Amino acid sequence: MAKQTSFFTSIRRLYPHVRPILPRLFMGLLSALLASIMALAVPQVLRILINGSLHPGGPSSAVWAAAGVVLLLGIAEAGLVALRRQFVINPATTVEAKMRVSLYGHLQDLTVAFHDRWGSGQLLSRAMTDLNFLRRWMAFGAIMLVVTTLTVVIGVVVMFTMSWQLALIFLAAAVPIMINSFRFRRRFSLVTRLSQDQAGDLATTVEESVHGIRVLKAFGRSREALENFNEQAEGLRRTEIAKAKHQATFTLVVTLLPELALGVGLVAGVLLVSAGELSVGSLVAFFATAAVVAAPVEVSGALVAMALTAKTALDRHFEVMDIPNAITSPEQPKSPAELRGALSFKGAAFAFDDGAGLLHDINLDIEPGETMALVGITGSGKSALLQLVPRLYDVSDGSVSIDGVDVRDFNIEELRTAVAIAFEDTTLFSSSVRDNVLLGAPDTSEAALDEALDVAQAHFAYSLPDGVETLIGEEGLSLSGGQRQRIALARAIAAKPKVLVLDDPLSALDVNTEELVEARLRDVLRDTTTLIVAHRPSTVALADRVALLEHGRITAVGTHTDLLASNAHYRYVIASLDAAPKDLDSELDELEHELESEQRLNQAGEARR
Repeated sequence: MAKQTSFFTSIRRLYPHVRPILPRLFMGLLSALLASIMALAVPQVLRILINGSLHPGGPSSAVWAAAGVVLLLGIAEAGLVALRRQFVINPATTVEAKMRVSLYGHLQDLTVAFHDRWGSGQLLSRAMTDLNFLRRWMAFGAIMLVVTTLTVVIGVVVMFTMSWQLALIFLAAAVPIMINSFRFRRRFSLVTRLSQDQAGDLATTVEESVHGIRVLKAFGRSREALENFNEQAEGLRRTEIAKAKHQATFTLVVTLLPELALGVGLVAGVLLVSAGELSVGSLVAFFATAAVVAAPVEVSGALVAMALTAKTALDRHFEVMDIPNAITSPEQPKSPAELRGALSFKGAAFAFDDGAGLLHDINLDIEPGETMALVGITGSGKSALLQLVPRLYDVSDGSVSIDGVDVRDFNIEELRTAVAIAFEDTTLFSSSVRDNVLLGAPDTSEAALDEALDVAQAHFAYSLPDGVETLIGEEGLSLSGGQRQRIALARAIAAKPKVLVLDDPLSALDVNTEELVEARLRDVLRDTTTLIVAHRPSTVALADRVALLEHGRITAVGTHTDLLASNAHYRYVIASLDAAPKDLDSELDELEHELESEQRLNQAGEARR
């Protein structure tokens, strides 16, 4: 449950961002206020005209003069409105852009554990929808809410100068409006927060469905996905209707009561004129002023709703920005004069945020240039152990060190330059093959790019339509699983790290390609310390030694031959490893084609019947 804060407490947090543009915002506010004053001045011109010159035998020049003054006031009002837009639009978009960049930078810094918990749609809605609305509120809603309030106050004061009796009638309508506004603010704030959170959840569902469209199609679950989406969309629709009802009720009150007050005031005004207590000109000017004041009162509901939505957007923004980054560089980072790549785990332990322990008292030493395979049954913690090296997660106890220096004492950027990782679940970006391979080494030469692709047996990249400049599409889904995995492996190799961490990087390769990759890896890994998770015996054969992970602990370390001879659990693990690679994308493609073929056959059979 999000912590509830007052409106001004939330808005106050926006001050550091808007401080550089306050002069421009103030000029925009002043322009808008002067425009409202121009509108309030028109009734006074009418009052002077009616009381002074608009009578039988009066000079016609006074009418033309009054018309000219009203025209000038209208032109001035229009010009001031345009000036307000010029003052505020550019600085407001600047603040929006800076806040968006700041949020993105913070998301990049936050730990993997944070991203494990938060849906991508929620973060996307905060980065785009919320900040976009905040910009519109800064450029329009906030200024107009202040101007509306000042216009009403000035207008009521002017109305009192013309007739205190009629002004009291008009002012009496403000009491129920104020009472209703407090109720509206509380209810609308809650339903607005719910709406924006539901919109974030809906965005997450869309993103997951688009990314997983091949799986949904292959297993024939598109209809179920649609039903789930429809249910979420319907929930958001009901919430939006609730928002609209709250706003409509408030708008009804703020529109109806001033109109009723004007009706009662008209009767009272006629009686005052007939009694000689009020001039006709003052009566006309009073109702003209009341009409000017009533217009901002009527839109106050929308402005208040906009302010409350902006408050919620700001709360959601800082809900993420206030989360501290638990994995940071030390104030005085350490670094050996020359990294050799000796990797060591001393009593290392890791537990999730919920307290569930996954790794316990890990002790393992890997010599510079050595290749160590890590094997264990599913769920034993192999991937988690690998991610401790580049500090994607931090140990909860013990230490991980490189050349005797705790990885927590390194500068984060230096550590992640020295350590490269390739994940089993490959993630590529909507860019070219070149950009994906050189992600960790953007200044690498063309020869180094060619070598990385050659080692990973990713020669197919040269035969793509634009070669290595070919855009591979979102998450690289235009490539097969094996191709994506080879690009990811090439990316890790191109970084030329001192420590290479591989999470079963060959699982989607066919046997022949795997043999070629392993042969080339032996050459390039000769001077690189490598820790590799192995899910197949052929990958184990690539290693100098093997570490057995059992129930979150390293229970045996040795050569493949020695462990086969001496460790029963190791023999069990090796026997359970996959003997052949699996390309999940190819399997899904085959399954999808089979389903489509079966559907076509069924349709043909029905047609014949």
